[in-house]
Amino acid sequence: MSNPPSPLPADRIPVIVGVGEIVDRPKEIVEGLEPLALLAEALRRAEADSGAALLAEIDSLDIVNFLSWRYRDPEQQLAIRLGIDPRHNYYGPVGGESPIRYLHEAAQRIARGESAVAAVCGAEAQSTATKAGRAGIALPWTPFAHDVPEPKRGAAFQKPMAVKLGVFRPVSVYPFYEAATSAYWGQTPREALAESGALWSSYSTAASQNPNSWLKRRFAPEDITTPTADNRLIAWPYTKLMVANPMVNMGGAVLMTSLAKARAAGIREDRLVHIHSGASAEEPRDYLERGQFTESHAQNAVLEAVMDLAGGDGRAFDAIELYSCFPCVPKMARRTLGLGADVQPTVTGGLTFFGAPLNTYMTHAACAMVRKLRSGASLGLLYGQGGFVTKHHALVLSQRPPLEPLAQETSVQNDVDRRRGKVPVFVTAASGKGKVESFTAIYGRNNEIEHGVVMLRTQDDARALARVPATDRQTLAHLLNMDRSPIDSVGDIVTAYDGILEWRI
Repeated sequence: MSNPPSPLPADRIPVIVGVGEIVDRPKEIVEGLEPLALLAEALRRAEADSGAALLAEIDSLDIVNFLSWRYRDPEQQLAIRLGIDPRHNYYGPVGGESPIRYLHEAAQRIARGESAVAAVCGAEAQSTATKAGRAGIALPWTPFAHDVPEPKRGAAFQKPMAVKLGVFRPVSVYPFYEAATSAYWGQTPREALAESGALWSSYSTAASQNPNSWLKRRFAPEDITTPTADNRLIAWPYTKLMVANPMVNMGGAVLMTSLAKARAAGIREDRLVHIHSGASAEEPRDYLERGQFTESHAQNAVLEAVMDLAGGDGRAFDAIELYSCFPCVPKMARRTLGLGADVQPTVTGGLTFFGAPLNTYMTHAACAMVRKLRSGASLGLLYGQGGFVTKHHALVLSQRPPLEPLAQETSVQNDVDRRRGKVPVFVTAASGKGKVESFTAIYGRNNEIEHGVVMLRTQDDARALARVPATDRQTLAHLLNMDRSPIDSVGDIVTAYDGILEWRI
């Protein structure tokens, strides 16, 4: 059955017309493709998928930030490779949500009549770059731009004490949300870990069926959550199979046009995917400047906004991609959406199993979502996230044409700011009693604890970070008890020989 015609002008209706992906597994390290080459090939594949000659007409180009290689003006270099001169030509900052933002903004440009053919693309070659570095091999790529500043990542926004204690990277910050949310939901750590294992197993099942995945294997929940020599603990409670895997070589691209342009190019209606709307919001970049860790107001507001597009019911989405850098993110998201533990959270496979080409995973998720909608799904949700539960963006897609023009103002930041409560003062000097707000433990490569880190509320209700030395087995056993959460437990704050606070029961 064909979709009913839209009442909107066809030249102001954005549609996705083509998607392209490439996975590079070179036999020899020097044969590996650099990110710019992966981008160009992904775009060619997207053009082929559309069935129309569109690359030469791109007037809007967005490139997701690279981290595996550094270029000077990569957007200009890619345009030269493609022989195009787009009016909008942008290379953006770090952020896992950025592909969704770029797709949304490209659609808005088409809806304003500022663009007719838009492309969003991203690529990484971290596997090849890392292997070459370890082997001392010089890659025959565009020379690395050493004079270009390193992209600013989440760690750059954190407090010095967080850096000192090792809780300034995603893998050691997300556990704070994991511990706080599971306790808030009334779960024991054992129950929370079981939910994570089952959820991650469902991601691996999807990855095993995706021809573009890096790991095409289904993992059982216990394989994911049980520490072994090959699946070591990294930061409690996350093992290697519960975190993003950036050691991949991948490129992805999405081509978008106006409906009028698609029709003029002869693209079949059953190949078109419409962008209905979306929403975005952010948390403070410094995670210690947030009021609590039992939920994300930005995530909630974004997902509630897109749920409104589905009649207020998250179950209306029959194809979903919930960002999956760490288990706490989709666990939080599915609860906001009102979905059960049996949710199918991905059409792609997740950042552990499909692979984590750093900022551009959601480009691949968009490709997978387009294929899912073309094959019969009705309403798709893409939810991307960046930073430390910091930046959130969601987009609703469907093969059904929209009934209203694409909204131009989609930030829900004002709503988020109204929801925020009091933020405790952060202190680095304290004594007396301290109550656990959240915690993690950082592990070495031998699966042994290097130290624990506890986020505390002091007797004055200030916030502090405190170390738990590896030698304090009693306190660590209390924190890592699988049958009782340590959240809200009270212990003593002391100052160690190096001036860092420590906490003990």
